Amino acid sequence: MQELIDILHNKACSLVIRAQSGEVTTYDKKGVRDLVWLLDNEPERLRHARLADKVIGKAAAGLIVQGGVTEVYADVMSCLALPLLDNADIAYSYGDLVDRIVIPEGDNRCPLESIVAEAQTAPQVEALLRAHFKEKTLLGVRC
Repeated sequence: MQELIDILHNKACSLVIRAQSGEVTTYDKKGVRDLVWLLDNEPERLRHARLADKVIGKAAAGLIVQGGVTEVYADVMSCLALPLLDNADIAYSYGDLVDRIVIPEGDNRCPLESIVAEAQTAPQVEALLRAHFKEKTLLGVRC
């Protein structure tokens, strides 16, 4: 895992994945966009993978569980992510554990955390996120 953490800190990226095959890939989109893209386009890259991310909140944790990841590290992890990771037996570590993820522009909770607040399971998290992204797309807003 340390190699992935080093890549996360030394490259301009927000997500690093070591696939079960051993291949390491980096991603740089904000939020959960890369995780959604991977679930839709390269789900095998997530299955049994190890992952290092800048921030993992409840939304990201739900997608990580849905992808079948086996181990994660986050520089910042929300307490709200832990039950989802624990229930899926995903090993995790973090730099800082916080009560909630906040947006850089203020002290409000991350919008994605609000969207998935009522979800109790990873499938519920994914469904709420996909409904939100579909609505944004229909409104012409780029997610």
